[in-house]
Amino acid sequence: MYAQRKAPFAPRTNAGYGYRPAPVRARIGLAMRRGMNFADLPDAETILRGRGLSLAPMSVGEGGLNVGGTSVLPTAEASDIDSGALKALVVPAGTADTEAAAAALDAVIVRAGAKGIAMFAFGDGVAVALRALGRPANDFAEAPAVLITADAVEPLADSAALAAAAGQVQ
Repeated sequence: MYAQRKAPFAPRTNAGYGYRPAPVRARIGLAMRRGMNFADLPDAETILRGRGLSLAPMSVGEGGLNVGGTSVLPTAEASDIDSGALKALVVPAGTADTEAAAAALDAVIVRAGAKGIAMFAFGDGVAVALRALGRPANDFAEAPAVLITADAVEPLADSAALAAAAGQVQ
């Protein structure tokens, strides 16, 4: 019927209802890796976004990344850690194709550790992150994810623990 009114727009239905994304509180870096995943917490990306954390893909030595036929271009750089533009770093499980890519990932982790920002690590990314920081990884070998801060490493056993930890990122 809106066509009969000659209105230049369709009427809004269900105004005020529907999906509303969480407001973005902080931008965090996602260290892109080949075959990256969130291990035993496949809903991790949704949880982080739901807590107001915007994931910014970071290239760690490989430029862009092709995931399932879709090209993912980086929107953040390691220098964003130094400038304070990124408030946390996510190290997913995955593989580094080359020694240079592994070294670049280690450099990003060390840079984030030196800056004192929080790091979320998932699956085999836990061992990679702790090794790069020179911290023992044996205690967290079975944890699906961890939150690494300047003074502690906290295991994240499930989605609720991840959501609580994501709420701590400033």
